[in-house]
Amino acid sequence: MTDQEIYQKIGSLSAQGAKGCLATIVDAHGSTPREVGAKMIVCVGGETYGSVGGGCGENVVRSAALRAILSTGKPELVTVDLTDDLGTKGGDVCGGRMKIFVEPF
Repeated sequence: MTDQEIYQKIGSLSAQGAKGCLATIVDAHGSTPREVGAKMIVCVGGETYGSVGGGCGENVVRSAALRAILSTGKPELVTVDLTDDLGTKGGDVCGGRMKIFVEPF
């Protein structure tokens, strides 16, 4: 999704009274699946729109987003380490790190 589509979706969800989070990659080092600025919406039901990279990284972001929506109500800076399993999964991870800002709306 483009940034414009992401913001339109947030507007639509907000108009419906839906709660969610906007996750944005704010820092990336090494090999990562997406670049700084990539965005993803996580809704209270777990639905997502857009992408910050897929797989285990998005699972970490989804968990932080749901925590913000359902519990804290506060934004959070999440670090996604894609190097943890580099030697054990046969190359299934990228090998970089990302910081992702998760902000409830």
